[in-house]
Amino acid sequence: MTILFPIIYSAALTYLVWKAFKVMSNGWSISGTEKKGFNSTNFQQKKYTIHPELLDKSGNITEEELLTVRFSNDNDSSLEGKGSATD
Repeated sequence: MTILFPIIYSAALTYLVWKAFKVMSNGWSISGTEKKGFNSTNFQQKKYTIHPELLDKSGNITEEELLTVRFSNDNDSSLEGKGSATD
């Protein structure tokens, strides 16, 4: 049993290191945009995300007034200068 443990341990370690390098190589190969066919015309990242809570039933951004919450321990100095009222 004492000789079997180092063999199993080294085999598992070798397998995990091999898998890690395989995953990393996939990431490195995708970084070259011309290799996978991604370019600025095919793949454009959105600059903002619209959360589903802000959409109405038809998928348009809602015009309703939004509920905001301010906690008493909030030390946000940007709101203090604007003269916001607290309850």
